[in-house]
Amino acid sequence: MQVAGRFGWAGPLSAWGSGAGPRLVDDRGRRLPKDRTLGRGPGTSGQVPLDGPPHRERLVEDFGGVLLVQTRDDREQVPRRDDALIQEGSTTMTVTTPVEAARALAPLIREHADTSERDRRIPAPVLQGLVDADFFRLFAPRALGGAEADPLTVCRVVGEIAKVDGATAWCVMVGATYSLLGGLLPAEAAREIFSGPRSVVAGAFRLNWIARAVEGGYVVSGRWSLGSGIEHATWVLGGCRVFDGEVPRQGPNGGSVPLSAFFPKAEVEVLDTWRSAGLRGTGSHDYQVSELFVPTHRTTWWSREPIAPGPLYTMPAVALIATAIGSVSHGIARHAIDAVKELAAVKTPSRSVTVLRERPVTQAQLGEAEGLLRAGRAFLSESVEASWQTARQGQRLTWEQRGLMWLAATQATSLASRAVDLMFTAGGASSVHASFPLERCLRDIRTAAQHITVIPTNYEIAGQMFMGADMEQTLWSVDSRT
Repeated sequence: MQVAGRFGWAGPLSAWGSGAGPRLVDDRGRRLPKDRTLGRGPGTSGQVPLDGPPHRERLVEDFGGVLLVQTRDDREQVPRRDDALIQEGSTTMTVTTPVEAARALAPLIREHADTSERDRRIPAPVLQGLVDADFFRLFAPRALGGAEADPLTVCRVVGEIAKVDGATAWCVMVGATYSLLGGLLPAEAAREIFSGPRSVVAGAFRLNWIARAVEGGYVVSGRWSLGSGIEHATWVLGGCRVFDGEVPRQGPNGGSVPLSAFFPKAEVEVLDTWRSAGLRGTGSHDYQVSELFVPTHRTTWWSREPIAPGPLYTMPAVALIATAIGSVSHGIARHAIDAVKELAAVKTPSRSVTVLRERPVTQAQLGEAEGLLRAGRAFLSESVEASWQTARQGQRLTWEQRGLMWLAATQATSLASRAVDLMFTAGGASSVHASFPLERCLRDIRTAAQHITVIPTNYEIAGQMFMGADMEQTLWSVDSRT
C-alpha cells in the first residue's frame, strides 16, 4: 500500500506505549485510518522506526486530512508535501524535513550560483526546486496549504541554503517570512495570495508612500526600493501611510497609520536598479505603482491581531524576520569557514614550506571564527525557542523576550561578519579571486548586515530596554500589539 497525503507541523508529542507496534494516532491518542497514502517525492531520506524505544517515540497527527509527523529529539517540521513513504507491514517511515530538503537542493543551488550572480535573479531550475519544496510558504497557515512552520525551522532552512548561496537564501527568507502575513490578512485575501503552490510575496514594508482612503479600499501611489525576489514574485507588498484626502490619518498615539498593501505582480512596474556590492542574485530592484486601487481586504499591518489561529501568528512578525536574517548571515559565514578549511588543506603560502592548516595563525583565526559563529547561533536559537514556547502556551511575549530576538539577530549578524573577516584574512591572496567563495561571502554578508533589523542601532535600543525605557517609542514596536 502506498498512501497519498501531505506533511506539515507536528504538534504536541504523544507516547506510543511499549510493545504496541506501529500505529497512527493524533495528539489525543485517537487512531487514524490506515488507508491513507503518502506519495513518495524526490530527495526523501532518513528511515524513522515507528516501534522504536521510548526515547524515539513518534507522533502522527491528522488536521483535516493532512498527515503530520514529529520526533521527540528532532523538532524540525516535516514539509507539507508528498515527500514520505509508508509501506504496509513495514516498521519504518521515510520522511524529508524542510531542513533536509534544503540540504538536498544544495548541489543544484551551487551549480547555478554564478548564473544567479551574473543575471541578478534566481535561475529557473533553482526557483522550481524552491517552489517544489514549498519554501516560500513556510509560515503560511495550514488551512491555505502552507507549512505553518515553527520559527527555528525557518531559521535552519535559510541557514542551510546560505551555506551554498547567500542570495538564494535571502530570497527564501523574504518569501517564507512574508507568508506569515497569511495569518494576519482577512481570509479572502489570504486565500487569494497564499493558497497556490506557486505563491511568492516580495516587496518592502517601509512607509515611503501614500494609501489614500476611498470607498471599499485605498488608492496607492509610490515607489519602493529593495524589492528582493520581485522578479519571481506573484504578489508584491508596499508599505504606506494612510491619508484621508490630503491629510495623513493619525493613530491613537498621534502618529501615522501604517498599512501594507498587496498588489498583483502584473500591476507593478519593476525598475532595473539592483546593481549592488553583494546579494546580487536577489534582484532587489525598485518597483512602483500609480493610482492603483487596492481593496481593503488586501491590506494589513504587522501589529494587527491575527486572524488565523495558532501560536505562530501571535509572534512579533518583524522580530521573526530579524532572526531569519541573522540565520542567513550565519549560513554565509559557515560557507566562508568551510571554504577556508578546504583551502588550508592544500595551499602552501609563499615563503612557507607547510600548508595553511599547519600554521598557528591560521589555526587561531579558524578557532576564533568558529567561536564567534557558534556563540551567535546559540544566542539566536535560545531567544527564538524561548519566545516560541511562550507563544505555544498561549501567552503574550514580554518586551524582554521580543527584544532579545532583535538583539540576538543583530549579534548573530555582527559575529558572523567578524568571522567572515577573519576567514578572508586567513585565505590570503586567494580570498580576492572571484573564483574562490570568500570574496562573495564578504560582499554578501556586508550587504545583509545593512538591513534595518540587524544594524548596530539595535544595540542602543537593547540598552534602552535593559534600563527600563518605553519600548513603544522605538523601532521595535513596529509589530507591537500592546
